[in-house]
Amino acid sequence: MGVGGNFWDLLKPYGHKEGFDFLRNKRVAVDLSFWIVQHENAIKTHVRKPHLRLTFFRTINLFSKFGAFPVFVVDGKPSPLKSQARTARYFRSSGIELASLPVPEEGASAERNSLFSTYVQECVELVQLLGMPVLKARGEAEALCAQLNSEGHVDACLTADSDAFLFGAKCIIKCFCPNSKEPFECYNMSDIEAGLGLKRRHLIAISLLVGNDHDMNGVRGIGLDTALHFVKAFSEDDILNRLCEIGKGNASQFQINIKSEDNIEMDGNSPHKKQLHCSFCGHPGSKRDHMKFSCGYCAKKDDDEGCLRKPEDFKCDCFSCGMNRRQKEQKRLENWHTKICQKIAEEPNFPKDEIIDMYLCNDNGYFSANDGPHTVWGKPNIEMLIDFLNFHQHWDPSYIRRMMFPMMSTIFLRDMASTPAESLLFGQYEFDSLERVKMRYGYQFYVVKWKRAGGNIAFKVPSKESGTQDVAVELDETVNLLDDCDVPEIHQDDECSFLLTDENMDLVGAAFPAEVKRFWQEQELKDLKKRKNSASKSQENESPASSSARSIQLNITEFYTSTKVKHQPKQEESSKNNDSGDSNMKRNESSSSNLPKSVRRRLLFD
Repeated sequence: MGVGGNFWDLLKPYGHKEGFDFLRNKRVAVDLSFWIVQHENAIKTHVRKPHLRLTFFRTINLFSKFGAFPVFVVDGKPSPLKSQARTARYFRSSGIELASLPVPEEGASAERNSLFSTYVQECVELVQLLGMPVLKARGEAEALCAQLNSEGHVDACLTADSDAFLFGAKCIIKCFCPNSKEPFECYNMSDIEAGLGLKRRHLIAISLLVGNDHDMNGVRGIGLDTALHFVKAFSEDDILNRLCEIGKGNASQFQINIKSEDNIEMDGNSPHKKQLHCSFCGHPGSKRDHMKFSCGYCAKKDDDEGCLRKPEDFKCDCFSCGMNRRQKEQKRLENWHTKICQKIAEEPNFPKDEIIDMYLCNDNGYFSANDGPHTVWGKPNIEMLIDFLNFHQHWDPSYIRRMMFPMMSTIFLRDMASTPAESLLFGQYEFDSLERVKMRYGYQFYVVKWKRAGGNIAFKVPSKESGTQDVAVELDETVNLLDDCDVPEIHQDDECSFLLTDENMDLVGAAFPAEVKRFWQEQELKDLKKRKNSASKSQENESPASSSARSIQLNITEFYTSTKVKHQPKQEESSKNNDSGDSNMKRNESSSSNLPKSVRRRLLFD
């Protein structure tokens, strides 16, 4: 949830889309609980243990498809306030009166339900078998993600909890857009500061006023827009102290500088008397003076006509009227500010110091500031991973190896780029060649052919009847791009089987520069041959033989138009040479043509 009051809608104009390679070679802190609950309802009726399936494919795709280095973060012990707010949210969604909400004992902390804890533990075991680092937070997972981001240990946070900004996050990836050239919806704190003029402590103040995960109610009668305009009147260093003073009822001890629309500071206590204005034209001066001669504001060619009558929506622009309007606006803002302060002062125990301390805390993980977190990306433990997924998901070992192939090929290419050595992928496959260049999501990829050393490829895809195939189901539309499976294609060529995978062009170029150079040389030769063939065909079309053929065709066409006239004498000559039987038949036909149409039709069908 994060901050209440549709806080994401406030930040929406300052979010932006990033391209497919935005996370390549970057470290990303992933809120694992967010992954588990995000799309569980979308596919839980279709597949077995959806939390494991989603975590498995998302980790592989995040690592291989997007080229990121994920760091998974799990929740620690929730605070008593968070537990109480979670219980209140459940009561509210169930339609139960909040008055019947049990009051927890001091120091008590309600843990998550045992089923969800089991889901988290299974996913942690899965990502560890995949070789990904896992960190446990002292409290909230998004708090540790934000700390890792603010201290530079990771480049972005992958979470939908908006209070990660309150914990100090600099860049948040809220969601992914399926089938898009710019799949990442990102929010940077620098853009929010530039657009809204709000910094971290301002956001904390807004969350205290409108509600958050630890206090759902906030201050009654204060919404997001009101809280936004209220906190803008204070500096970042002053806002939280002022809230504490207002909450204690000390709002009258200080005055807030409210600026007018033209940025001129006004003193509400300065004496000022409004100048006399004409009731006819509305300008400074008396009506009697304006009856004979027009005032300077209504000056005309003929002064004898007097002033002009003021329109219905007239507003005088003189200094006196402008000053009076600004004083009224200042008074209105002061009254509005006083009402907000009264609402805050009426709220009991506002603000809660433990919430402020929790948001400002920079010790959310089990590591020291000097040593930093232990984040090492290792290689997957294939055999144990096969046993784990076979037990929990009932997947066939060959199917698991095939799904793991894009991740293993990415690791293999990275190893070859850093420390070239003769080794085999999976201990069985070797790099064969580059098949072609493929456009995918608006980006170019190499299609790499992998050949099995010493035999053909024999991957078994589990059948649906055996009960082990649950990845071919049609998922809900809300399932994002991370959940799409990149299944390697099996290619048969001259009694040899190959696996085809889509790989990043820069990664392949760093791992096999000679192969890439050879591939592009072959492409240039092919393009050269195509250009030569097209040029030769165009020359053949323009050769004399082709021109004579066209002239012959043209003569035939021209001749064909005159054959009707020239053919008639030949027909007459041939008719003269016919025998008498034929001439008699023609005479009969010519004589029958003189018969009526009805008679000829009857003779034809009889």
